[in-house]
Amino acid sequence: MSARAKACMAPPPRWRGLTLWLTVTACIASRSVLAFDVFDLDVLRTAHSIAPTASGTLIDANRTGLCVFGALGNPLRLREAVERALCNSAKTREAWAQVKVQAAQVGIAKSAYLPTLSATGQTVRDDSWTDVAGHPQLSSANRSTVRSGSVSANWVLWDFGGRRAATDSAVDLFAAAKATQSAALQEIFATVAKDYYAAQAAQGGLAAAVEAERVAHDSEIAAVARVDHGVAPISDELQAETAYAQATYARAKAAGDLKVALGTLASDMNLMPTDTIGLPPVADGVQPGEEFDASIDELMDEAKRGHPSVLAAQAQLEASRAKTRELRAEGLPTISVTAKYSTNNQPASLGLGIPQFPATGHDWYVGVQVTIPLFEGFNRSYQVREAEAQSEVRDAALTEIRQQVALDVWTSYQSMKTGEENLTNTQTMLTVALKSLNAAQQRYQAGVGNILELLNAQSAVADAAKQRIHALTDWRNERLQLSGKLGRLEMHDVDMQ
Repeated sequence: MSARAKACMAPPPRWRGLTLWLTVTACIASRSVLAFDVFDLDVLRTAHSIAPTASGTLIDANRTGLCVFGALGNPLRLREAVERALCNSAKTREAWAQVKVQAAQVGIAKSAYLPTLSATGQTVRDDSWTDVAGHPQLSSANRSTVRSGSVSANWVLWDFGGRRAATDSAVDLFAAAKATQSAALQEIFATVAKDYYAAQAAQGGLAAAVEAERVAHDSEIAAVARVDHGVAPISDELQAETAYAQATYARAKAAGDLKVALGTLASDMNLMPTDTIGLPPVADGVQPGEEFDASIDELMDEAKRGHPSVLAAQAQLEASRAKTRELRAEGLPTISVTAKYSTNNQPASLGLGIPQFPATGHDWYVGVQVTIPLFEGFNRSYQVREAEAQSEVRDAALTEIRQQVALDVWTSYQSMKTGEENLTNTQTMLTVALKSLNAAQQRYQAGVGNILELLNAQSAVADAAKQRIHALTDWRNERLQLSGKLGRLEMHDVDMQ
């Protein structure tokens, strides 16, 4: 057991009055600190609605191993990529920390309704002596240990709405921080989905480029054979070699694009760009869903009402208005109850040269205090003007955000509809291009086709394959992006991909 704990458990000296009370209180407080950190207390329950991790409510808080990850999945699924980004992104952690900051501000504002109580204690060793030359009877020497203690209390009873306005402002800013966190989570969610599909498209593009390179090489071999047999001009061989070289260049570029896309995706998950990531292939047979069957006008109205960025701007506007009320109230009178009790054992003396005698002093008062600000150099009026102007700024910002949200929904909706239509178009295009290539290869090998027909067919297949891959990934991405613009991205959206 520590010396501090032993001292607290030992019987205190027989001090009188408040000194004894202070000693017992200090012992209880110190023993409490030994058991837990008093700064972790949340008596006003301001943090009960804060998410346990930076991922907010997008990941089930009751799930075991929340935001604890092992090795990357192989292949990496979109759900895992999103969860890693939501938990590890610097932006989500910053937004989460801001929520905790504002929750503490709510506690600070609410604490103004409670009384304040403070206690002080002091022990002083007093050595004093007086040497009167020629008059030893007037000389004195005294030694004493002086102990004193006091308790004071203050409680604001009425302040004409200042505390209420401060609390409203803090609550509104807390709501704004939570809405901002939701907006940040939606943004990170959408960004990871976009980068994931970009990487998947790059991987599919590399596979298509490799296949195009193989077909171009086969065509080169066929052209060389025909030239060697004297049934085709040398220009056929040269054009085939050029097409093969171009296909090789495209394959190398596609490989570089894939590395860049995978590095970007790794960075989204707070990993190193050099980390190895395996992705599943782009699946065919994706069919459009029906989750956006509402009209575009309804979707835009929904976003203007409930998007997290709109909610954050609304809360910030209300907080700014509450701040104005708070500043006005601070310039009005306040009524408080104030009280104090103190005691000490300062020795008393009747005069110079007379020994000191033990004594105990007591002092207390209780009363009502009225504080009236009379003149503040016009500082208050300018603070109110500034707050009113800030409210105007917040109001204009809210209007701008609503307009931007509606435009984002409109743009994303049209992109999704275009991508939905192109799912069928690109499949038809690829099917026709493959048939055309097969026919051109047979015609060239039979000697009835020319090299340009074959090379054009090769190019058409390569372009159609790339467009098909991008149509699949773009449509999936646009579905998630539209959910993000509406502010309603959730993990089940990933399961539908």
